[in-house]
Amino acid sequence: MSFEHRALQLDRVSKHYGEVRALEDVSFELRKGEFLTMLGPSGSGKTTTLRVIAGFVEPSSGALLIDGRDMTGVPPQRRNIGMMFQDYALFPHMTVLENVAYPLETRGVKRSERESRAREMLGIVGLADFAKRFPKQMSGGQQQRVALARALVFHPDIVLLDEPMAALDKKLRGQMQIEIMHIARKVGATVVSVTHDQEEALVMSDRIAIFRAGRLAQIGTPQELYTRPNSEFVADFIGEANLLRGTARREAGTCRLEGPGWRAILPADDPRAPAKTAAVTVVLRPEVIALAAEGERPANALTGTIEDRIYLGVEFRLIVRLADGSAVQVRSRDLARISALAQGDAVTLCWRDEDFVVIPG
Repeated sequence: MSFEHRALQLDRVSKHYGEVRALEDVSFELRKGEFLTMLGPSGSGKTTTLRVIAGFVEPSSGALLIDGRDMTGVPPQRRNIGMMFQDYALFPHMTVLENVAYPLETRGVKRSERESRAREMLGIVGLADFAKRFPKQMSGGQQQRVALARALVFHPDIVLLDEPMAALDKKLRGQMQIEIMHIARKVGATVVSVTHDQEEALVMSDRIAIFRAGRLAQIGTPQELYTRPNSEFVADFIGEANLLRGTARREAGTCRLEGPGWRAILPADDPRAPAKTAAVTVVLRPEVIALAAEGERPANALTGTIEDRIYLGVEFRLIVRLADGSAVQVRSRDLARISALAQGDAVTLCWRDEDFVVIPG
């Protein structure tokens, strides 16, 4: 990433509270106009990272640069950062227009200019006709858009979103995910968001940073994280995943991977193949698994017994129990064949060579 396109840089940032290591050697860069979501379980370090960027928390070590400027010792109000909080924090005694214009007032912008810019931003978020209303007269989604307009109106270097959808119901969350993403792209905003919701992260983000125990576990596009997770934790955290544990052995120009009730074969020169005999975990997403044809002996296969068959309209979900007692989930649109199966039937499942990930250890 070239320096002139770098909006944010964290270089080995750590934060310790006595013996507690809230963050440990977190490094990543963010390009201008990018939407990054920090995702992870509670206590993983994502919110501490957001607070370090905002200036509310001073790191114990490491460097933080915004638009190429070292932020060491720079207070929050001098970082040119927009923030949108979970509760929106709108001023109830101010109109929508006054709420949006407030950051411009604190920056000494003349009244006529700040009103003009606030109205322009309300138009961008689709609230041009609501300027004279008060927050209590707005729905939750409308209040959220007011808060977003206020965070964007002064053209910040970075916009920070702290659990932006948490206060909305499920249906409205889905609508607002798309709206916020479109608004951010329309104005060219650089956004860092924090959420617990993996669906929200997948929908809205150019890249996702997954945190675990104060460290950055993996960062990449939603597709990269889903199709090429670098650990069992990431594989299991993003979407549904079947984790098949077994052993990899090289033999006769191939690498054979197998465990209780399953097997897979890779060419010896495949980058996924371990260099020597080793414990491995094979990651299989439910949607890449298919029923083997009758009489077929696929190279990549598992055998088991149907424990549950659940009809979901456009697809079936199968729970297949293996000989060792572990279970595999399958999502299939092969409705005709699966309709003919019943609980307790033995099945052979298969998958393509390119559809599985091998994780060492």
